[in-house]
Amino acid sequence: MTPGAPKVLVMGCGGIGGTVAGHLAELGCDVRAVSRNPAVVEAVGAHGFRLVGEAGARTVPGRALAGVPADEGPFDFVLLATQPTDVEAAARQAAPHLAPDGRMVCFQNGLCEERVAAVLGDRARVVGGIVAWGATMVEPGVFDKTSAGGFVVGRYDGAEDAALDPLCTLLESIGPVQRTANLAGARWSKLALNCAVSTLGTLHGTALGPVLRSRRARRLALEIMSEVVEVARRAEVKLEKVAGTLDLDWMALTPAERATPGSVGLASKHAMVLAVGTRYRRLYSSMLRAIEAGKPPAIDFLNGEIAARGRQYEVPTPVNAAVTDAVKAIAAGRAQPGRPLVLSVYEETR
Repeated sequence: MTPGAPKVLVMGCGGIGGTVAGHLAELGCDVRAVSRNPAVVEAVGAHGFRLVGEAGARTVPGRALAGVPADEGPFDFVLLATQPTDVEAAARQAAPHLAPDGRMVCFQNGLCEERVAAVLGDRARVVGGIVAWGATMVEPGVFDKTSAGGFVVGRYDGAEDAALDPLCTLLESIGPVQRTANLAGARWSKLALNCAVSTLGTLHGTALGPVLRSRRARRLALEIMSEVVEVARRAEVKLEKVAGTLDLDWMALTPAERATPGSVGLASKHAMVLAVGTRYRRLYSSMLRAIEAGKPPAIDFLNGEIAARGRQYEVPTPVNAAVTDAVKAIAAGRAQPGRPLVLSVYEETR
């Protein structure tokens, strides 16, 4: 443990949480990880955090706990890395152990910061940590960082905050950190991307790479993202570029592109989606893993959230509504993931 290092509590020890906890432990940080999965607690306790992927395989001593250690706080940072469906419960469990001047950080996809702020009753202590890389737990205690990338970090209320400096220093051990005063814009842009790639990966039942080789799947991705952009505009959110390059305002289909079978602009957008598929080709949807484990997928925090806010702002979102229904059908055993399901949703939404 590095003297004077912040005390960190990681809630959730799946692909993202385990990778973060392992890297912070490797850095010498005073970190505790909490998992509801007894197999993960046992595996990390016996072998430490086993990290594989782009930086090479290694084992980092550490431990995962079944619950928040009551006698080891207070913690300077609580990093919420659960599924979105569990974020409020995790925040409630961790809140009593957060230092009075501590910060709670949301790593989930979706718009979870407002939910956590309601739990804490204090917007100023809630931070968004947008994860721009992928990871999966290939077996209990073994965490594979499947793509490169860093973080976008900002306070929920948009204020500057020197208390985030040590957090950003820690996260730099995993990837580059960008600070933002427009967390909403960055979060909505990432939401648009997740609504496309995570959901289509779930419908297809594979890692992302094979999905976006299909022109029809890429068209669905573009239509999903276009609807998210329209809802964000109606909500007066100023979108930020994803990873500094992917411009969602540009990616959104124009009326002419929706009406014609092809154009130079449309071809360029397909090429960009294909590039995303190539970069994240090993990404395996956490919603698909949840379904495989018999747990509810977080679809209502992604495409379902867009469909609900579309109704609120009177913005049509038929494609996001259709893919939401399809994921729920998979979870209920009424549909099977695969290419035929993706093509069926494509035809349904023409």
